Amino acid sequence: MADSPSTPSSPTSSASASTPPSSVPSPQLDTLSLTEDRAPVSEADIAAAAALKAQANKAFSGHDFPAAARLYSEAIEKNPNEPTLWCNRAYTRMKLEEVGYAISDATQAIKLDPKYAKAYYRRATCYIQILNHQKSIADFKKVLALEPKNDLVKSQLQTTQKLLRKIEFEKAIEVEGEKSPIDRCHEIIAEGGCDVDKSYSGPKLDVTDEGKYKITPQFIEGMIEWFKGGKTLPKRYVWEIVLGAYGHFIKEESLVTVDVEEGSCIDVIGDVHGQFYDLLHLYSLTGKPDPKHYLLMNGDLVDRGSWSIEVILTAFAYKWLYPKYMYINRGNHEAKDMNSTYGFEGEAKHKHGDQSYKLFAHVFTTLPLATLICPSQPPRIRKANDILSAEGKRQFFVVHGGLFSKDEVTLDDIRKIPRVGKQPGQQGLMCELLWTDPQEAPGRGPSKRGVGIAFGPDVTKRWCTLNGVSGILRSHEVRQNGYQIEHDGLCTTVFSAPNYVDQAGNKGAYVRIDSNGEQQYFQFEATPHPPMKPMAYAGGLGSMMM
Repeated sequence: MADSPSTPSSPTSSASASTPPSSVPSPQLDTLSLTEDRAPVSEADIAAAAALKAQANKAFSGHDFPAAARLYSEAIEKNPNEPTLWCNRAYTRMKLEEVGYAISDATQAIKLDPKYAKAYYRRATCYIQILNHQKSIADFKKVLALEPKNDLVKSQLQTTQKLLRKIEFEKAIEVEGEKSPIDRCHEIIAEGGCDVDKSYSGPKLDVTDEGKYKITPQFIEGMIEWFKGGKTLPKRYVWEIVLGAYGHFIKEESLVTVDVEEGSCIDVIGDVHGQFYDLLHLYSLTGKPDPKHYLLMNGDLVDRGSWSIEVILTAFAYKWLYPKYMYINRGNHEAKDMNSTYGFEGEAKHKHGDQSYKLFAHVFTTLPLATLICPSQPPRIRKANDILSAEGKRQFFVVHGGLFSKDEVTLDDIRKIPRVGKQPGQQGLMCELLWTDPQEAPGRGPSKRGVGIAFGPDVTKRWCTLNGVSGILRSHEVRQNGYQIEHDGLCTTVFSAPNYVDQAGNKGAYVRIDSNGEQQYFQFEATPHPPMKPMAYAGGLGSMMM
């Protein structure tokens, strides 16, 4: 992490300040034989590839993963027959969360050298990241067939097998119509099974005349200080905060409309991924939610970082207190399968027990899937390529992932998606809203993640034109400068977890939109945190996915 945080940069709307795509699709080998008659490579090209590999290794060691991916790609162009280049690029792409590309690279390395244990290992860890545990187990077994004394891989195989059994067991015992965690928590409270221990000395929720808890700004301030001291809230307070936020989420549609009145603004915040101390720094820059200043957190509040409980409780507390000024979209990590793998389930159960995790998991399904920001005033200056609403105003579609595998999806279709109690799955509108990514090429392509699709600038323009949307703001991807403007200005990625998982070296950013639809971009650096590694609660798999 950086030694000291920076103040926001000067606002800019220039695309030159944004970050280029982190990687490019793997070169295809369709015309290249990978058998003994594979294409010959000159000694000069072999030497050039080795030199590029050395540069790439140095960039990787310095956590400049985009540069490392580019240099490994250049080396592969010189010598596509060298399996270590493919394997190294696979690992780099894992760091960039381009898991689909990484699987392709590792597979090419295996084709070149079927006894390359490290390539099987890389592919196994990729399969875990896209929740294909059976294929991961098969590759771990391949590694052990080649290296039978590798105790680390034995342990990781056993952990993955245990996780798969747990997931299959939970699916098997799911009962249609089972009592919701909301109802169960209310029952436990009514039975006196979740009272606050009298020895608790932290911040206290106020009590109404009817004997119900209520939240105040003073409680949130005290709770944050309590968290900074490494302490946890009583389970009852956790439940009250989650239930308080739930009471507002459940009333919202799958697409929430936020009107930005004259003199007001809204800050769009990207992934924060359990990086609590960076979130506090971010809030110090944005300011707290109030009648003139709204906050919208665009998904992936949890997982990866090891203070996900503190992050989600702070965000939910603000939602409970300020429901019309604090908004939260669902991300692909507000989902059971991701929480099982990436740490939030383990953290929630460790800090507050099984029933608390069940409560969080259900309330995640009530989070809206997208938000339509509607500035109330017309643009001060209309741009040549502006797409405006029927009323002649800008409006912005904010979603965690992106657009769809078909063109004709309308805002009303999104508004009507049944989300409560449902997981994103591997296909359909909800999955695509939470998982897709933009690409430079026109049209649609395969996802670099291995889940969802990629959509091009023409797809974005058609969809925005159809729906009268001036631009899409999405998150879901690390950007070295914290944000990226692409698709001719119609698509902006904002990512708010600086120095992601303590190693990406990226800045964080947020986007401010005023009542005329003008956008400002602010960047910030990481801030120090206590000595706890990311994914500390991931059950033995964390080290493989960082």
